[in-house]
Amino acid sequence: MIPTMIKRNTLKLIAASAFGLCVAGLFSACSPTGPSFTAIDITGADYAKDFALTDHNGQLRTLKDFQGKIVMVFFGYTQCPDVCPTSMTEMVAIKKLLGADGDRLQGLFVTIDPERDKPEMLKAYMEAFDPSFLALVPTPDKLAVLAKDYKVYYKKVDGPTPTSYTMDHTAGSYVYDTQGKLRLFTRYGTKPELTTADLKILLQQAR
Repeated sequence: MIPTMIKRNTLKLIAASAFGLCVAGLFSACSPTGPSFTAIDITGADYAKDFALTDHNGQLRTLKDFQGKIVMVFFGYTQCPDVCPTSMTEMVAIKKLLGADGDRLQGLFVTIDPERDKPEMLKAYMEAFDPSFLALVPTPDKLAVLAKDYKVYYKKVDGPTPTSYTMDHTAGSYVYDTQGKLRLFTRYGTKPELTTADLKILLQQAR
C-alpha cells in the first residue's frame, strides 16, 4: 500500500537534494558544444556504469536487459512519505509526455530499505505507478557498495518504534541512454516537461 503523503522535515529534503546535485556536479562531463540539457550532463562519468540486482519478480537484472530504452534509476523506499512517491509520479508523467516513445522509457526503483521493502510490497508499489516499472532489491551489504558506486547518500533515522524509522536519501534520478551509457542526473523537483525534453534529445541521438 502506498504510504500517506505527509510533510517531512524540509531541511532534510533540501540537504538530500543538494547532496545529489553537488555530487553529480562534481563529476559532470558537460561539453560546451553538446546539446543543452536541463538535467546535469554527466556523460563520460567514470561511475555508476552498471548494476546486477534482483527485481521484485526474482529476476537478475543488469543494464543490458534494457538495451534500446532510456533508463531512469531512482533510489528510494516504499514508506517514504513524499519524495519517493512524487518522483515516481513524475516518472509516470514523463512516460506519458513521451507519447509514442513512452514504451522506450524504463523506470527502475532501487530500494534503500531492503529490511522492510520485500518483493511483494515492491511489486504492489510499482504497479500502483506503472506496471512496466521495476523495483530492484539489493542485499544490505550490496546496497552499501552500490550506493558508494552511485554516489548516493542514505541514512536510517530512528523513529518511536524499531520499525517506524525513516530514511534520509539523495533525491534525484540517473538517466542512461539507449546504449546503457550514463548521461544525466535529474534533480528532484524538475518539471516533467523539462526532463521529457532531455529524454527526447537522447532518443533523437539514438536514431
